[in-house]
Amino acid sequence: MLNLSIYEGKNKEELLENILKELDCKKEELFLKSEFVEGKLFKSSKYIITVLKKKDVENYIKLFFKDISNLMNINIELEILEMEDIFNITLVSDNNSILIGKDGKTLNSLQILIRQSVRNKVGLNIKLNLDVSNYKIKKMKNIERLVRQIAKEVDETKLNVSLDSMNSYERRLVHTIISEYPNLETESLGEGKDRHVTIKYKED
Repeated sequence: MLNLSIYEGKNKEELLENILKELDCKKEELFLKSEFVEGKLFKSSKYIITVLKKKDVENYIKLFFKDISNLMNINIELEILEMEDIFNITLVSDNNSILIGKDGKTLNSLQILIRQSVRNKVGLNIKLNLDVSNYKIKKMKNIERLVRQIAKEVDETKLNVSLDSMNSYERRLVHTIISEYPNLETESLGEGKDRHVTIKYKED
């Protein structure tokens, strides 16, 4: 289960030291949220530190996808890699296409569900990235390959090209790639699901 622990003290450094000693762990193994409360009337100022063990988050993720596995009636194995307070979760199943869904819609829905589930439990915005058999990585590489090909065409023909609709992450990737081309620029157009990027030649 995900359990938050709350500690209070007058000295932040001393309070943190006591927390690490009591929990017998390193600072890197915890999510810490610190708050300073000003004293009022007869109450002195204090620090409040909310603590969540990263290991508890990892265990919760495993239980979450165990339930998903049972509900979808497919075998799911997962690998969790935590780096710089971000949990990168890779799922592998006996039916990856079901987990991914058309154009990655099921995968995106599962990512939203696990993020919201953790947030509802602890009230903290824990960063979680979900992938299935490196689907996102392969898709990003395909997008980069396509964008660079189109960039070359726009640079040569000076004709603007509008790409298919993309999510915000994919659009940011396009903007980043095109920023490498001095004669080109990008513009996001459309609303909601129709939001897309147009690659333009810069007029003199």
